[in-house]
Parts: sequence; structure tokens; C-alpha cells
Amino acid sequence: MEAPCLALLLFFATLLLLPQSSHGATRYYTFNVTMQNVTRLCTTRAIPTVNGMFPGPKIVTRDGDRVVVKVVNNVKENVTIHWHGVRQLRTGWSDGPAYVTQCPIQTGQSFVYNFTITGQRGTLFWHAHVSWMRATLYGPIVILPKRGVPYPFPVKPYKEVPIIFGEWFNADPEAIIAQALQTGAGPNISDAFTINGLPGPLYNCSSKDTFKLKVHPGKWYLLRLINAALNDELFFSIANHTLTVVDVDAAYVKPFHTDILLITPGQTTNVLLRAEPDAGCPAATHLMLARPYGTGQPGTFDNTTVAAVLEYAAAPGHIKSLPLFRPSLPALNDTAFAANFSARLRSLATPEYPASVPRAVDRSFFFAVGLGTNPCPKNQTCQGPNGSMFTASMNNVSFDMPTTALLQAHYANIAGVYTADFPAAPLEPFNYTGTPPNNTNVSNGTKVVALQYNTSVEVVLQDTSILGAESHPLHLHGFDFFVVGQGFGNYDSSKDPGKFNLVDPVQRNTVGVPAGGWVAIRFFADNPGVWFMHCHLEVHTSWGLKMAWVVNDGPLPEQKLMPPPADLPMC
Repeated sequence: MEAPCLALLLFFATLLLLPQSSHGATRYYTFNVTMQNVTRLCTTRAIPTVNGMFPGPKIVTRDGDRVVVKVVNNVKENVTIHWHGVRQLRTGWSDGPAYVTQCPIQTGQSFVYNFTITGQRGTLFWHAHVSWMRATLYGPIVILPKRGVPYPFPVKPYKEVPIIFGEWFNADPEAIIAQALQTGAGPNISDAFTINGLPGPLYNCSSKDTFKLKVHPGKWYLLRLINAALNDELFFSIANHTLTVVDVDAAYVKPFHTDILLITPGQTTNVLLRAEPDAGCPAATHLMLARPYGTGQPGTFDNTTVAAVLEYAAAPGHIKSLPLFRPSLPALNDTAFAANFSARLRSLATPEYPASVPRAVDRSFFFAVGLGTNPCPKNQTCQGPNGSMFTASMNNVSFDMPTTALLQAHYANIAGVYTADFPAAPLEPFNYTGTPPNNTNVSNGTKVVALQYNTSVEVVLQDTSILGAESHPLHLHGFDFFVVGQGFGNYDSSKDPGKFNLVDPVQRNTVGVPAGGWVAIRFFADNPGVWFMHCHLEVHTSWGLKMAWVVNDGPLPEQKLMPPPADLPMC
């Protein structure tokens, strides 16, 4: 009996030595990227899809699980998939942005993305990360708590429902951005917003293409809201219903009630909904509406409204064609609502879910973000401001995408791909939210910031009014960060840090830089690799509002980037 017992003890001892991820399950998926004919607004278009689905398939996993996804490219364009918000600890090769962490998957080729979910629960999403292909290539990632770990709120949802906001273009989005980059003008706007791929009854030729959520009175529902739209921040509300926000960007928050919420491209928000029909009209139908929060130039966003239907199971003796309730939404440019809503978000900051915000800062950065111009090339007519070409920048650097992936260049010490001289602050300070400078031209380059492992970082993101104040949803790959402060006007380094919240700031991967204001974030650079940071308004990314962080390996084995996988695509 002694030998089997000793073997069993050795087995369990070995399990204890394995990394935490070994205790979770491994979830396998195959994503076949194919063209599929899809009809919306009486227009049929062949669009890239995963497994013929629009939106794409749902990934369901748990905190601690490993996720393995084989992506097969069966379309003529290059493809990558980004697992938006997944920390990718030491697995930067699987992050997905083209020419940042990998070369794209070419036609007929495949690549296996392999990563572990660590310390995250809630909702994220996946989307293509090449040009504007994410217009149709996207889908939800549902991250459940570890088995036996309850949600930190008292309600057990009867049902959980992903609600994905998107945009529909009657024309090919790739052709739209190609034309805009050629002419220097703003791109044509989308023709409709969608909820779970459907525009809903407020658009022409679309009444049948409406998402319906059927609910039972008295039941609780967890709605997993995802903004996968290309270029629009959105207000959202359900008529006659209160929403309880419990989670953003796969991190729990102190619950609070709201009738309306704001969600920017790249953000996710989990809300609890109690199905409570109107007492006098139990079979009534309630509209779920979303429309843009738009702060930019006129004509650069789709100012329409998408509708879905919250429908109650009809009570006995009631006819379903009873009243239709419609919620009211804020004005298009209601920046005060946007600021007040984001200020209500707070981390749980409990022993189980601490807010590990850096209290001291090793390196501070000040990034001025916004639009600018480039001169029109000779012998060409341009349609940007005053005959120039629209561009966008951070600290006056418009990012040039390389042709060799940044992570490959970093790992293999390939010279000439990028320079580690991205400015820590604007080289020529100006009144960022006041009268714009006479010269609106920007510089270009492939510049990064290099950080030592576990550096504590603070970044103040300052909006600029060079071509009009505008909100910018900034997304950081590879990290969650803490939003420690925000305000309007120009950031004041002598006064504003004294107001920072270092107790329970919200934890996010995408934050809206206020129109005509600033936001301050902090994070520990505890994930070796190369990490993209960019505006999640796709037009601004196309114009160059992006940069990258290079985080060097730490001294210990578990602090080093893993070697590249054997099937990593080549450029």
C-alpha cells in the first residue's frame, strides 16, 4: 500500500508546482474565416464572417481556463484576431494586432491562438485587427468565475444575454477607408447601427431584422453589453427599466443603478435587469435604444438610432399588440452626462477583488491626443481641412505601421523596425483645449516607449481642440489600468493629482478621453512584450492615433515573454 500512496502524494505535489492555469479547463475552438452573403436594409453584401455567423460565435470560458483557437483564413484579405481585453500574460504572440504582435494570416493559412484567462471575469470580445475588417468580424467572450466562486452581487441571473452593438455599411468598409486615405477626407459614415447584427425597425426596410429579448416577469437577466462599432460611442437605455451596472471590461465594480449608460467602442458593460412589466399593461413591448454620443466634426458619425425589443411573455387574456414604450436618450453632444456616468464607476476594492493601483509612479507621461493634418501630396487634390489630409497623432507623432511585426523585431533584436524615442510629453506645448495653433501638421514615425519590467506608469491623456474637441476611447493592449482622475480643460500637474482616486478607481482596458478634457491612468508594466495603444475609433487609428509600449523581460522565468509559436505567420 505504501508505494501507491507515495505515488499519489508525488502526483499531487507535482500539481501544486504547475502554474495556476493547469487547474482550469482547456477550451478549443476553430474559427473558419469565410465570405458570407448577408442582407441588411435591403442590401446584400458578401462580408467576412467566422463560421458563417454574423456576429461571430461566442467563446465561453472561466477565469483560469486556457483558450485555444485555430483561425483558418479562407478569404482573399489578410486576417488577424484580437482577443480584446484579455491580459495575454507572457503570450503576446496571441494578442492579434497586425504588424504589432504578428504578421497577418494570409489566404489559405492558419494560426493557433493560445492564451490563459487570468484574474478576469465578465465580458470581453474578439474582433479582427487588420484595417476595417472588424466591421463584421467580431463576437463575444463570456468569462465566468472559477467553479464554485459566486458572482459578488446577491442576484443570481435567470439568463445571461450578450448584446453587441455594431455598425452596418451598405458599401465595403475596406473600400470606404481606402478612399478616405487616398483623398484625405473623412470616410463615409455607416448606414445603420446594429444590435446583435440587426438594425431594427427604425430603419427603412428593416422591421423584420430586429433583435427581440423575450423575458419573464420577476426574473433577473444579466445583459453583457459590448460596443463593437467601428467609430461611435453610444448611449443605451431600455424603456421603463432600470439597469444595475456590475462589471466593466471584465472587472467588477460597485453596483449602481442607471436608466441610461454610455459605452464606447472597445468597452464592455455587464448590467442586471429585473423584468418588471407595467402593472396596467403586462404584455406591453419596450424598446431598447442606442444612438451616438458624438463630439467630433459634423458628418463624421452616423446620427441614427438602433432599436431592439424587450418583449414580455404575454399574460393570460392579454394581446401582444399593446403599447410600445420608448426610452429617452441624452442629446448627441451631452458631454456632461458622459463625464458624470464615467465618474460613477468604482472598483469593488474588497479583499477578494482588490484595486491594486500604483500608489507611487516610476515613470510619468503626458500624451496630447487628437486630429491634425498632413500636407496634400504634389499634383493631388485633397479634401481635408483647407485642402490638406486628415491625420491623427499622439504627442504630434502619427504612427507609421511597420512591415515587420514589432514583437518579432523586439524578440529577435531586429534593427530598423522601430525607434524607442516616443516623446514622454509634447515637444512643443500649447494651449491644448484653447485656441488651436496655426500649424496643424504632424510628424510621422514608428516610435515606441521602452519600459523595464514592473515599472509603475502614469499616463495623462489630454484631448486637443486643434480640429475641434473630441472624445477618444483609448485602448491599451496587454493590461488593465486604473482610471485615477479626469477633468475638463487642460490638465494641471500642480493641482489635479491631489484629487486622484487611489482607493477604488475603476479598472479598465479602454477609457474615453473627455472631449475638451483629460483622463489619468496608472498601471504596472508587469507583462513582457510589445503592446499596442490606440484610439478605438477605427478612423482615428487609420489616421495614426496609436503607439506601442515595449516591456522588457523581468529577471525571473515567469517574468519573461514565451518563445514564438512554431506556426506564427510570416510577413
